[in-house]
Amino acid sequence: MTSPASLPETEQSLLRFRRVALITLAAVYFLILVGASVRASGAGMGCPDWPTCFGQWIPPTHESQLPNNYQEVYAELGYADTRFNVVKTWTEYTNRLVGVTIGLLIFLTALYSWPLRRMNNSIFVASVAAFLMVGFQGWLGAKVVSSNLQPGMITIHMLMALAIVGTLLFALAEARRGAMARQPVTGIDSRFELWLYVVLGMTVLQVAMGTQVREMTDFIREAQGEALRSSWIEAMPWFFLVHRSFSALVLVANLWLARLLVNSLGWQHVLTRLTFAMILVIGLSVVSGATLGHLGMPAFVQPTHLLAAALLFGLQFLIWLSYRHSRDSSPELRIRESRGQV
Repeated sequence: MTSPASLPETEQSLLRFRRVALITLAAVYFLILVGASVRASGAGMGCPDWPTCFGQWIPPTHESQLPNNYQEVYAELGYADTRFNVVKTWTEYTNRLVGVTIGLLIFLTALYSWPLRRMNNSIFVASVAAFLMVGFQGWLGAKVVSSNLQPGMITIHMLMALAIVGTLLFALAEARRGAMARQPVTGIDSRFELWLYVVLGMTVLQVAMGTQVREMTDFIREAQGEALRSSWIEAMPWFFLVHRSFSALVLVANLWLARLLVNSLGWQHVLTRLTFAMILVIGLSVVSGATLGHLGMPAFVQPTHLLAAALLFGLQFLIWLSYRHSRDSSPELRIRESRGQV
């Protein structure tokens, strides 16, 4: 087995970048999970100011550490219901600490992409773009707090996180072009590409409906309160039922996509493996969604459902990128495309 030290300098740089990018990507998904937990637990305003928390860089652990009139102070700032809760405060503060760590990791990713700019400038550009997007995400986080958790702002914040995931995945896929070149797709089923776009479109539609359900959940929470959580489902509009039923179609469509790959490329091809990983994620999404729908919207399941949606987006985007890279490195497939045979 070849050791990293014996590889050419460019290969060593690629290997280092891939490792750092993978760690960063995993950390971003962890932040999505933490952020979803903050939202599901109602801890989003655990720190009513930003970047400090109750005016301190390290938040208090007891209400007695705050001024006696702190509620009046925050009421004047537009946060009339502010009340210190040590669990919610430190949950939100942990979320912020994880966010800062992500920023450092993405900066490190951009730093490791610098030696690769001449080999593949797209890796460097995407890595720097992800770093700039994290800065913008931090600004959005401040706006979310100042808006007193306005649902629309929270959704934009989440979409920005997915945009960062997509940018990092693009950089990582570009760094794996060589590996995909060794995974030929010349024998792939001619229906695969069209069906892949159908599946991607279905996922976008499903996530869009899920976003609307999430927005409605926040609205119902404000109207009914946490005590009536088990009755939230009854107040949901029609698109909740569509969203719940549509998940079965998404699962079937992806199973068909996997069947096309197994029959044409076999079980060992990276595209097949990624597709079955995607199906597992869809299964997690369906199970967690059913749990939310039938067991009274338990708060601990909401982060899992959101994480599954984010993972599904990432896997489908990676499958699309990997397919394009593998296809572009297959001369026979390009000839078939030019003749209209694919």
